Amino acid sequence: MSADALIARARSLIEESFIASAGPGGQNVNKVATAVQIRLDVFALRLTPEVFHRLKELAGSKMTAKGEIVMTARSYRTQEQNREDARARLAQLLREAATLPARRAKSRLNRVGKTARLETKKNRGAVKAGRGKVRLD
Repeated sequence: MSADALIARARSLIEESFIASAGPGGQNVNKVATAVQIRLDVFALRLTPEVFHRLKELAGSKMTAKGEIVMTARSYRTQEQNREDARARLAQLLREAATLPARRAKSRLNRVGKTARLETKKNRGAVKAGRGKVRLD
């Protein structure tokens, strides 16, 4: 499943609730519930095991034991801006989880490089061996 399809599916499954915020807004925050909390049931997304494990690792404490991702946005003064912020952060999290990490290519060392490295190690060992206690024999 592509990242865009995953995000579209997630947007249809999220549940939003508005809560009182302690952020910017002066007296307005005492009257209006501007902060948004979104919940997404990860198991309803039907992710592959690899994507699920990456998502679980990336989400960290945002994922509950029941398999829900809970995100709270309270940076802005309006419900709409907070809603967009929460959705964007969730989309970014899902995009990162759906992206496969780049495979590391094995490095190859040629014969000259290998012998040079071993020679450097020998020289360094000789320097360190000469640092012992001085014996008066």
